[in-house]
Amino acid sequence: MKQVHVSPAATPGWRAWLIWSVGVAAYVLAITNRTSLGAVGVDAADRFQADASTLALFAVVQLAVYGGMQIPVGVLLDKYGSRPIMTIGMILMAAGQLTMAVSPSIGIAILARILLGAGDAAIFPAVLRLVATWFPAQRGPLMVQFTGILGQAGQLVALVPLAAFLHATSWTVTFGSIAGLGVLFAILVFLVIRNHPPERGADVTVDTDTGVIRVVTSAIDTGVGIRAAWAHPGTRLAFWSHFTTPFAGTAFVLLWGMPFLTAAQGLDTAHAAAIISVYVVAGMALGPVIGDLSRRMPNQRSFGLVLPAIGIQLVAWVAVIALPTRAPEWMLYVLAVALATGGPASMIAFDHARTHNPSRRLSTATGVTNAGGFIAALIAIFLIGLALDLQGAGTPATYTLDAFRVAFLMPIPLWILGTVFILIERKRTRIRVGLDPERRC
Repeated sequence: MKQVHVSPAATPGWRAWLIWSVGVAAYVLAITNRTSLGAVGVDAADRFQADASTLALFAVVQLAVYGGMQIPVGVLLDKYGSRPIMTIGMILMAAGQLTMAVSPSIGIAILARILLGAGDAAIFPAVLRLVATWFPAQRGPLMVQFTGILGQAGQLVALVPLAAFLHATSWTVTFGSIAGLGVLFAILVFLVIRNHPPERGADVTVDTDTGVIRVVTSAIDTGVGIRAAWAHPGTRLAFWSHFTTPFAGTAFVLLWGMPFLTAAQGLDTAHAAAIISVYVVAGMALGPVIGDLSRRMPNQRSFGLVLPAIGIQLVAWVAVIALPTRAPEWMLYVLAVALATGGPASMIAFDHARTHNPSRRLSTATGVTNAGGFIAALIAIFLIGLALDLQGAGTPATYTLDAFRVAFLMPIPLWILGTVFILIERKRTRIRVGLDPERRC
């Protein structure tokens, strides 16, 4: 890795903003693809005659591929940059949605979700890399938050227009249309996105304290890159922070929220969609607040932001399922807002990954981090579906409040596990960087 002493532009130009805007638009479409099944979960169960475990399997397979691809995608990004990886990702998502559109069976539908998960895995890390290479480093935390915030608009697209379009047309037309959008965005990404500014010959990150531009020249050495990233407790802190903060909201929006709100809580589709919309909007509103607080308290982010977000979610979740009767509607809105804190809080994990890793393994560390939340989400989604099936409530016709009340106990151990490891790795990280003294035997 060589170093070139060149002062970076303090203000990014129009081209940087254009490239970032296209990247974020692609991320919005990726989120729409990711959550498309959750918005029409009951329709999917009817189309494929799927019980709860099988319906959960769609999401689990998708998230398992997404999580499993994070590290390989990170390594490939370190080698080839964002443009080709994003283009391939959009094509894979388009192929997945086209396969879903014409799928005659559960097996083919699962293949479609595999393609979708693989393509989705490429987009967010690639956009984060564009932020690192096109914008001054001091803007990094804020740009990451804005990227996450704007991307969540894809959930609103999936929740309202997509569901309405499905009910107005057909399954094939709806998912075929999303596939067509994927092809168009693949072309747009290829034409507009560039890996790095034209005046530089390689992907770079910038040290704003010294003005040194660090040129990324890493080769694909998966084992070395992963071991080196994971060896730093800061990366492990990032992983567990991302593991613990967003998974419940992901599981809720991706699959189980609509069935819980309609079949278990007795709401009509419009009211249930409004609650999930509040989850999305609240997450977008909280992003800048949490991002600014993160900037102001860099050494207290775990105690001041991450752990409180976990605690708020846990309290609201338990309060809803502990009620002996259906929850009042206002309480479900409170739950949506509480779950919404997880997304912005999870962005702090990427600050940890960026802070504690050199630029040559930036995307590898980001991939390790990003895998955390989706591993937790797939575990939660699967366990909720399994718990419903074991209670004999595996189909929309047999969903009950009591069955969901038991099934929604499944995420609680994940919150506890993640919190324990956050505390452990936070201490180790602070010792590593000299903020706390070494432990004495």
